[in-house]
Amino acid sequence: MKRPIWILSLLLVVCSHPCFAKAPFSNDYAGMAVVTEDGRGAVASVNSIASQVGLEAFANGGNAVDAAAAIAFTLGVVDSANSGIGGGCFILVRWADGSIEAIDGREMAPVNATQEMFLVDGEYDPSLSKTGALAIGVPGSVAALDYLLKKGGKLSWKEAVLPAVNIAEQGFSLGSHDAKRLARTASRLNQFPASAAIFLDKDAQAWGAGHVLKQPDLARTYQLLADHGSDYFYRGDFAKQVASWMRVNGGRVTEKDFAGYQVLLREPIRTTFHGYDIVGFPPPSSGGVAVAQILNILENFPLKQLTEIDRYHTTIEAMKLAFADRAQWLGDADFANVPKGLIEKSYAKALANKIDAAKATQVKGHSTPPKSTTDIFNRHTTHIAVADREGNWVAITTTLNTSYGSKVTIPGTGVLMNNQMDDFATKEGVPNAFGLIGYSANKVEARKRPLSSMSPTLVLKKGKPVLTTGAAGGPTIITQVVQILVNRLALDNSLLKSMEVPRVHQQWQPERTLIDPSVDESLRKGLDARGHQLADWPGFGTAQSIALENGRFVAVSEPRLKDRMSE
Repeated sequence: MKRPIWILSLLLVVCSHPCFAKAPFSNDYAGMAVVTEDGRGAVASVNSIASQVGLEAFANGGNAVDAAAAIAFTLGVVDSANSGIGGGCFILVRWADGSIEAIDGREMAPVNATQEMFLVDGEYDPSLSKTGALAIGVPGSVAALDYLLKKGGKLSWKEAVLPAVNIAEQGFSLGSHDAKRLARTASRLNQFPASAAIFLDKDAQAWGAGHVLKQPDLARTYQLLADHGSDYFYRGDFAKQVASWMRVNGGRVTEKDFAGYQVLLREPIRTTFHGYDIVGFPPPSSGGVAVAQILNILENFPLKQLTEIDRYHTTIEAMKLAFADRAQWLGDADFANVPKGLIEKSYAKALANKIDAAKATQVKGHSTPPKSTTDIFNRHTTHIAVADREGNWVAITTTLNTSYGSKVTIPGTGVLMNNQMDDFATKEGVPNAFGLIGYSANKVEARKRPLSSMSPTLVLKKGKPVLTTGAAGGPTIITQVVQILVNRLALDNSLLKSMEVPRVHQQWQPERTLIDPSVDESLRKGLDARGHQLADWPGFGTAQSIALENGRFVAVSEPRLKDRMSE
């Protein structure tokens, strides 16, 4: 298979980078955030191979849109536990002309989906929404990236896809983090022969660190995608292969479901915080609403003057209130009435008044925002941040849901499929894989998009973008983003410091509060004394951010990743 000259150039550039001193590519989950040598662009992603591909898009004359798309496609090869073309994404983009769009590439329930499909002999079986055919929704990432590139990219569709073809063909050396994740998931991957053939050895054991993972079927699928565009995926052979596998294995997704998939353009969530404009993603993301709601609550407190213990206590209590509302009110706004009052400042003030400064309080349930029935919105994960001097800022959060998604690889394609159906409230009041509870607003319905915690976020000052951030980590995405914004915008920390500060997470149910193991012992004791049930959480997601500081781009990849790699 011949490659264009620029691909050969890419190989030389990538292999000369310190992260890729040897061929094949070496997977590095310490993350990579870097500004281009000429200062005209910046990239941040969880994976150094992917970030380097983004830099090469800039070097080839592309902009932030091209770089972001190239990174996303590459992550589907080197970070397939978290993302890929078998999943979905939310894209929040600030175009060079100053307009902002929320591009909804979330997975969609098939037409034949029902709440009852997760019942066995009349009893709810939670495994069905997590593993196998019924867990799979119609993927949307390809369609969303297609829209993004066609509207604002400078390079061609092929130039965005082809770097990933080369990496899938040549292979990359698994890191210790890859090996650990595979080992944890091996027994479930082994249920599906096409997945086992890629990720496990002949004895059904997970490949270890140092193994060169080559994915020829995935390379072939990406090549066909590069050659024929998104129609190959949604109306061509790929859709037929998925539908064929579904028919044999009891799934619900059909060729018509693929052909009927549409990217939706949503009105972004907008609020203010300490003099900055905050732009987030609307439903079916719960992230934009919850981030805005928590920030609105916290704005009622003098955060900079509070002691550290007071600040953490107040933040935990605000999270608790917002997540209780999330469970009741949030869902796909095309199907459920999601009140706009959730992000009203007056409602946030009323919630802030419920916080007891001296002790943790029990939140028994949701509150009711103003005009809850009349003023409504229109009907495991990775984050990418890219910006350029032309004024394009792109925040993409993309996911298969839990690690390796449904664990299903469609035979002959190399593509892992999502298990996004578990993000619905498959049974009301029963926790999903992340412990989140939902009710009727997020019940399973045909062609509906499940609620997500993905929170791509843009920050503007006087109409100009100054920061973009987002994270991975299920519901901790929301609280990670909030704490980065508080530390940067309210406490005036540098971007790096804002991401290094120990994090907490409270999602209402279960009642425990997750906490960074690195917190100071005095803080831990202080929170414990106020009644917070603390649980150490060493794997606190992965955030990626880019900011303008003194007129220059600063890019920061999750600082915790480096420590995690040494575990």
